Amino acid sequence: MQSRASECSASVDLVDAVKMNQLQNLLHDALISTDHVQHCAIIRRKDCNIRASSVGFNLHQEQVQILLDAFKNPPQTREEGIYFDDRQYKCVRADKNSIYGKCDKRGLILVRTQSMLLISTYSENMFPSVCVEAVEKLADYFKEKGK
Repeated sequence: MQSRASECSASVDLVDAVKMNQLQNLLHDALISTDHVQHCAIIRRKDCNIRASSVGFNLHQEQVQILLDAFKNPPQTREEGIYFDDRQYKCVRADKNSIYGKCDKRGLILVRTQSMLLISTYSENMFPSVCVEAVEKLADYFKEKGK
């Protein structure tokens, strides 16, 4: 009986690993390959679990929760901006689905779907419009899938 339970656990772990690898590939193909996304991550909203992220993009659950909380009151977020990664970002857009922040020539793009949060950043040598378009397209893909 015990070996049967460990077999089931191993198959669940394998399924999760395959899904995470697929998400990792999706992040790379849809965002990083544009050369206008510096860092990005896909977060499961219900538990702030990082499902996939770009190399070197380290997020903590507390940071993710703060970003998710920014969607609760878009007018306040627009007024106060967003503090992320030791920078204060001026909010240039905030609604129930998307938040865009700018700090000097760097930016932060947050897009919410039914079950996920997409986080992306761009640096000074990147085009903000390309980053926004790529993130919004990926979010639309997840929305079509009901995720």
